[in-house]
Amino acid sequence: MPPTVNRTMSAPEWAMLLSLSVLWGGSFFFTRVALSALPPFTLVVLRVGLAALILNTVVPLSGLRMPREARTWVAFLGMGFLNNAVPFCLIVWGQTHIASGLAAILNAATPLFTVVAAHVFTSDERMTGNRLVGVFIGLAGVAVMIGPTVLAGLGADLLAQLAVLGAALSYAFAGIFGRRFLRMGVQPLATATGQVTASTLMLVPIAMVVDRPWTLPLPDASAWGAVFGIAALSTALAYVLYFRILATAGATNLLLVTFLIPVSAILLGAAVLGERLQPQHLIGMVLIGYGLAAIDGRLWTFSQQRRRIPPDVYQGRNI
Repeated sequence: MPPTVNRTMSAPEWAMLLSLSVLWGGSFFFTRVALSALPPFTLVVLRVGLAALILNTVVPLSGLRMPREARTWVAFLGMGFLNNAVPFCLIVWGQTHIASGLAAILNAATPLFTVVAAHVFTSDERMTGNRLVGVFIGLAGVAVMIGPTVLAGLGADLLAQLAVLGAALSYAFAGIFGRRFLRMGVQPLATATGQVTASTLMLVPIAMVVDRPWTLPLPDASAWGAVFGIAALSTALAYVLYFRILATAGATNLLLVTFLIPVSAILLGAAVLGERLQPQHLIGMVLIGYGLAAIDGRLWTFSQQRRRIPPDVYQGRNI
């Protein structure tokens, strides 16, 4: 029987989730450098293609074998389509028409979509009041952190905004779809490898038609370093963590990482690039923390426990 996942996460799971947010938050730095020398779709193909090369090398060194059954590879193709091909293309296209801050807020709708989808399509990740409230608090925290000025463009370029929301919806369904690999007995490392391999096969033709990469000048060393960073760290290693968390904590808990990515990106910017933290960043982080605690159930559990404890005991006095 598969383990239940509609629960609070353990400390190791939270540690993996925070690590995943840092890896994906760091992708903004790598992308910023790489896009100075490469067009978007070519960068996406290099990202998943190099990650596939790395992981296909690591799998045999780890003593594992990739599955050969047709049904498993059909599932890999489905996961690659939902988790890479569709959202990567929609976000890349959407960000050519709307501000990146607005795109980040729209993408932060992923946990909201996941709560609803998990409630409909699973039996052990049911929607609860604290989860729904927590999602809205976290979404508000992302909006506050990024700043109200990005909302000025809300309503303009509606198609681009719908594209980013479509990417968030695709990520939500990918989280639900990816739960099947645990039931199929596929290890997280093999699942990550199969996904990025399938994604590469799907995305190469798009880059060939749109970017015609053979006509591009060769990138410089800094661009290649950024490409390797986003492939090895923000894709290969990140997806191994992704599928490990998904296998034990479930889709709803996993996609809380969407709230943490802006936090990681802003903190990395302050630590590495010397960018200043603004009051709105700190307020947003606090809201996101409350939202995560509400979704995780800890706020509700703590308030219920405090209610049941007599005031004199709670204050440490003997009665």
